[in-house]
Amino acid sequence: MAPTAKPKKVKRPTPRTSFGPVADLEQHLPSEWWRKLFNALYVKTDGDVVENSENTSRDIDFLITASGLEKAEDVLDLCCGQGRHSLELARRGYRKVTGVDRSRYLIRLAKKRAQAEGLSVLFKEGDARNPRLPENSFDLVCIMGNSFGYFSNQTDDEKVLAAVAKMLRPSGQIFLDITDGGYMAEHFERRSWEWIDAHQFVCRERSLSSDRDRLISREVIVHDELGVIADQFYAERLYTRESIAALLEKVGFRNFRDHGSAESVSDREQDLGMMARRILLTADAPVKAARKAKGVTHRLDVTVLLGDPRLPDQVKRDGVFNAEDLDTVRRLKEGLSELPGYEFRFLDNHKTLARDLSELSTDLVFNLCDEGFNNDPFKELHVPAMLEMLDLPYTGGAPAALAACYDKGLVRAAAMTLDVPVPLETYVRPGDQGATLPSVFPAILKPNVGDSSEGITKDAVVTDETALMDYLEKLRTSFPKRSVLVQEYLTGSEYSVGMIGNPGQGLRAFPILEVDYSRLDPSLPKILGYESKWEPESPYWTQIRYVEANLNDLAQQQLIEHSSRLFERLGCRDYARFDFRADARGEIKLLEVNPNPGWCWDGKFNLMAGFAGVRYSEMLGQVLGAAVERLGIVERPVVRAAKSSKTTNKTTQKKATQRAKQVA
Repeated sequence: MAPTAKPKKVKRPTPRTSFGPVADLEQHLPSEWWRKLFNALYVKTDGDVVENSENTSRDIDFLITASGLEKAEDVLDLCCGQGRHSLELARRGYRKVTGVDRSRYLIRLAKKRAQAEGLSVLFKEGDARNPRLPENSFDLVCIMGNSFGYFSNQTDDEKVLAAVAKMLRPSGQIFLDITDGGYMAEHFERRSWEWIDAHQFVCRERSLSSDRDRLISREVIVHDELGVIADQFYAERLYTRESIAALLEKVGFRNFRDHGSAESVSDREQDLGMMARRILLTADAPVKAARKAKGVTHRLDVTVLLGDPRLPDQVKRDGVFNAEDLDTVRRLKEGLSELPGYEFRFLDNHKTLARDLSELSTDLVFNLCDEGFNNDPFKELHVPAMLEMLDLPYTGGAPAALAACYDKGLVRAAAMTLDVPVPLETYVRPGDQGATLPSVFPAILKPNVGDSSEGITKDAVVTDETALMDYLEKLRTSFPKRSVLVQEYLTGSEYSVGMIGNPGQGLRAFPILEVDYSRLDPSLPKILGYESKWEPESPYWTQIRYVEANLNDLAQQQLIEHSSRLFERLGCRDYARFDFRADARGEIKLLEVNPNPGWCWDGKFNLMAGFAGVRYSEMLGQVLGAAVERLGIVERPVVRAAKSSKTTNKTTQKKATQRAKQVA
């Protein structure tokens, strides 16, 4: 007789303490109430309206009719909640939909629903005031379901609209679906209650704020056995057609169009609250004027920092700069010489670097010294540290970002907090003889800290315990003070994402790169190890190609989304590269983050730029441009001396002499 399955234990809600009678709702309203309200309880209390498929379908009908949305256009559903509108668009064949919301719970719920239905929608967490999405990237931004006007200060509402304006293409438009403030101020229900399921009911109180601009609500949610499980307050600004039109016009939106009103239906046919009557409207994106420099300007003075070819370099082949390294520097200088608006000098003598930098007068330092100070990769962060101490503006990652990304274990931990998939991994401390090593093979071993694939060779991929212990001992001998990572060996396709720009100022991705191992000797493990970067005679150098990835839209969006979130969380600046690889089931997982990626003409970053039709010199110029924008560097106008002047300021003459020496 088969055993009887145990009934699944239902998780009971945790009881809470109630505030009791409250005379003034406004006094109890948290200024940022929206940070905690949108959770599983919200989906229950408002589910009769916001989980109602008829409401969702009607909303999307209004959206498509009012905006004339085409299926090939890019759509952003801002404040998307559990993604009901985004998912409905995807069901109707719209393939370029992104949803953003502040609530981690709702975003995770949206992702689960998209996965369950096989729908292609990109969901991400983000603050509507600064969603961290590229400028000029959407044809339509919609804010639906009464998700506008939560902030205590109307200035924050302006910030939301300003962020929308930046993200819209010049021909784009905004669609707003907000409560009819004029109607609601006169017709709101002061008290109501309703059952939300078989065991819970919600009691609501409402009142206008002291300035009558917001409607404040209180919800007390009660369980029939446990008592009060939530006592929470929230508010929404009451916009009329006139006031929202004025706000849109203030931000720069044009051609305001009123599409009438919409009313919601409820599964429970009880309290509709703020969803009772809504305003539907559209407006065109603001005109974006091109910024032009006034008058004649100096070219920006840029100092380029490089590794020292005079010193040993243990990472490079034979431990020294090779002919290919010197050729790479030559190509760099040629590329930079093609950029208008800049004047370059180069510093590569590390023996005098500290003194040279202390005497330096420059607009910007282009930090390309990825070899590290004195060509020591462990001292890569020392170079920006010196620049920080001397208050010299520079490109790329700060010391903290370089330190964090140098530690692969820390990057993995950060990725996990951002819901970015990572490989299974075991961390082995130096000298630890009792570590529990994985029993799943194949596996790959690598130093936890390091760069340029140091310690990762064809023998790093192991298929049994004996090979694992042999290579672990080899790493301990070669790098005695370094911890080691033992990771699951990912056997699927390998990808790289190149990001350029900065969060809040426009962060964009080049076309994604895929590593083509099809020509590699089948007996060799498919990895990009030390041989692929430093041994020209190796099959890893000659038989591996790099091609533009052929991924579906959703997979591309997810990789770019993962990279964008890691870029910001790890403190990357101006440019970065993110490497991923799929496991045997096709799930793509993070390998590593490169905050100052290789800048050479034949490196991955420039190859990705090439996929977008961007030349090498243009790629370098885009990195410089991102730093110039981030730092707020302004071209200085040329000050013309009077014709009668026959003398030169001594200080100016001294600086000119120093600069001439530096260039020489």
